[in-house]
Amino acid sequence: MRHTDPAGRPRTTPPVRGRPTILSGPRAALVLLLGLPALLFALITWQVVAHGPLARADEHLSDSLVHRGAPTQFLADLGGVMVAVPVLALVLLYAARRTRATGRDHWWRPAATAVLLLAAVPLWVVPLKELIARSGPPVMGPGTGFYPSGHTATASIAYGGAVLLLLPWLRGALARRTVVVLAVVVNIGVGFGLVRQGYHWPLDVVASWCVCAIPLSLWWFLARRRSG
Repeated sequence: MRHTDPAGRPRTTPPVRGRPTILSGPRAALVLLLGLPALLFALITWQVVAHGPLARADEHLSDSLVHRGAPTQFLADLGGVMVAVPVLALVLLYAARRTRATGRDHWWRPAATAVLLLAAVPLWVVPLKELIARSGPPVMGPGTGFYPSGHTATASIAYGGAVLLLLPWLRGALARRTVVVLAVVVNIGVGFGLVRQGYHWPLDVVASWCVCAIPLSLWWFLARRRSG
């Protein structure tokens, strides 16, 4: 139906603006990157504590996956402090030097963020291990404290943090994608090695990925906002 002016002549209907979208673009991506891992971690933790069907399926799957050998031991070792921390330290020194050379204020913030995230790993992993007290795969013998995986968390924060430190200094989309894919592949390799060697159940690994995805996603989002 057309509107008319006071004289009765037809006039154009004013455009109707769409409803403002609260979550769109990067904000929507951030909500997904934070919310989905948190929900998945809560689900996995509930199933592990209650020894629900997901946890039982996890244990059956692990039985068929465990097969110890040197190649997968190497992959598992990539999540150790002796490997992951030096890699992050080298990247951290490189990125800090490059950032300081630009003369920017607070040039130390990215490096400090990486250090704090890595230092925080035992602060949440150890209490969860003690609280949940999940038994390990049979090859690990008696004992508890396998959930979540500390090696997986160390690798995720160390290699993920290294990528976020490097991204601002890489030229071209191909180089940035290559570094991101390499970090993902390494972390998948660490998780596979831990499960294959029987050090952890698969859900121990997935749970650590979920937790680590939250601070890394938040770091990525804030870095994009500052650079934009």
